[in-house]
Amino acid sequence: MPLWQLVRLNLKGTKRAKLRKNDQVVVIAGRDKGKRGRVLAVAPDKGKIKVEGAGMIKRHQKAAGNRGGGIIDRESWLNISNVMVVDPQSGKPARVRYQIEGDSKTRVAAASGHALETK
Repeated sequence: MPLWQLVRLNLKGTKRAKLRKNDQVVVIAGRDKGKRGRVLAVAPDKGKIKVEGAGMIKRHQKAAGNRGGGIIDRESWLNISNVMVVDPQSGKPARVRYQIEGDSKTRVAAASGHALETK
C-alpha cells in the first residue's frame, strides 16, 4: 500500500455521536421539521440517525417466508445535524455536553444542566 494511503487511513478519526438510542429528540430541519420522536438507531461513522415517525419512506417489499409483501412505511436515515435532544426539564431542543465528576462522565443538556437519562 502506498504511503499516502497509509497516511490517509491514520488521519481518519472515529466519529462520535452525542445522541444515543432511546433518546427523545426533535427534528430541527428538513421535511419533518418540528416532529418529536425516540431514536431507533445511530450510525456515528455515517453521521446518520433513525427517529421514530420521522423521515418516513415507502418500501416496496417482496414476500419472503412467512412475511407478507406489499408497500410498507419505514423510517429512513436522517443527518445527525438535523436533530437535537429534548431537554428533560423544559421540553425544548438543547445541545448536549459532557460533565465529568470524578471518574464518571455524564451527558447533560447544555442550557439547563440537567442530566439526560438513557435507561
